[in-house]
Amino acid sequence: MIMTYEEVLANARTCMGEHCKACPVCNGKACTNKVPGPGAKGSGTVAVRNYEKWQELCVNMDTICENRPVDMTFEVFGKTFKYPVFAAPIGAMKLHYGDKYDDLEYNDILVSACADAGIAAFTGDGTNPDVMKAAAKAIGRKEGRGIPTIKPWDINTLKEKFALVKEAGPFAAAMDIDAAGLPFLKNLTPPAGSKTVEELKEIVAEAGVPFVIKGVMTVKGALKAKEAGAAAIVVSNHGGRVLDQCPATAEVLEEIAEAAGSDMKVFVDGGIRSGVDIFKALALGADAVLIGRPYVTAVYGGGAEGVAAYTSRLAAELSDTMAMCGAHSLDEITRDMVR
Repeated sequence: MIMTYEEVLANARTCMGEHCKACPVCNGKACTNKVPGPGAKGSGTVAVRNYEKWQELCVNMDTICENRPVDMTFEVFGKTFKYPVFAAPIGAMKLHYGDKYDDLEYNDILVSACADAGIAAFTGDGTNPDVMKAAAKAIGRKEGRGIPTIKPWDINTLKEKFALVKEAGPFAAAMDIDAAGLPFLKNLTPPAGSKTVEELKEIVAEAGVPFVIKGVMTVKGALKAKEAGAAAIVVSNHGGRVLDQCPATAEVLEEIAEAAGSDMKVFVDGGIRSGVDIFKALALGADAVLIGRPYVTAVYGGGAEGVAAYTSRLAAELSDTMAMCGAHSLDEITRDMVR
């Protein structure tokens, strides 16, 4: 018998660590400023703000339209997915979420389960080189249906990581540039951290596949990413974990998407928890969304079955919202469908 998402959550509460509470709605309130842990930095309010700003948006119902099936198919970089959803990269699993899985085990389950569910996972990175090696192997086993996400290391370290990435044959690669604010990246030798446009140009060329820059929160940042040759950006504040007092991603998405134009894909994460939230993000200009913490809960609570249950729930919610708002394909979701 297939697990329900409610069963996945209940099971996750029996094996999560001390920080994450596997809440019925992952809104950042129970974990607030618990870092290490899944919470946000400083006052802990950015994760809460991310969630709440999506809830402040309303969808405009309109059922005076043709009655036909909804198509949620999403195409990007030569690949077709069932839904416009990615699992976001998460790392340091034991530190943040409990001892049940390490990074290697988590990425292995997530990549495979997401591919089987018709979507794809971004995999995390860490100071342990085995994390990227295992992630690359997991992506390779699923014919490249995953996006390895590399921290903003120095160029020599990046070249070593890209060698692993190329062996896996992923359809894209990414860097979470906002990870420059993570404590473990500071004071390293050689240094890791923020990158100039010229440095990013070299990194994009080294990747050899469409490159995604994650952690863009301003129009200026989006334009610099475009100048560097990024194929896509992720509007993201790293779940509030790298800088306190940031705006929510929902507050900046529309202006960033407008500035990015049609020649660079725009993804978004941060507090997106339902298919209705996904619809809102697409209406504001995103091409797809990333969801992080709830996929951790799904893996801890049910492994591959948990990932399938949560993805199915998102798909049902998105399909229903599209039908009730008169959008029968992703291209038909327009700005006037949210307020």
